[in-house]
Amino acid sequence: MAKILVYNNNTNRMETYYRSENQRMPYNNNSTLTVREFRGSSKSGLLWTDRRAMEAWNSFRYIYGRPIYVGYAFKRPWEGGHGTLSQHYAGLAFDVGQNLSAQQRNTMRNLAISSGIWNYVERVT
Repeated sequence: MAKILVYNNNTNRMETYYRSENQRMPYNNNSTLTVREFRGSSKSGLLWTDRRAMEAWNSFRYIYGRPIYVGYAFKRPWEGGHGTLSQHYAGLAFDVGQNLSAQQRNTMRNLAISSGIWNYVERVT
């Protein structure tokens, strides 16, 4: 069971949820992102995100129109990740598309940029 803190940007308050690994993340539509997917390989019993990130995920998943593999969206800096590069997975970024071809990832990236849903989309070379 994970304790999940969600900053609700509409109310300026933190909300607390308790969810099992197979349950959907708070504010997630149609169970397109489970706690297990969000957590990835993190061992933390406490996860956090904000409502905007979950709503952006919902919108992007809807326009993408098919399942999206999520490697993880939450990792504490000391749990690894991109080594000496940025550690931005603290509940506000999604590592997606690792199971896609380079062409499919570019298609997803271009859709993410053109949609205007995300503030920043990084191309990993």
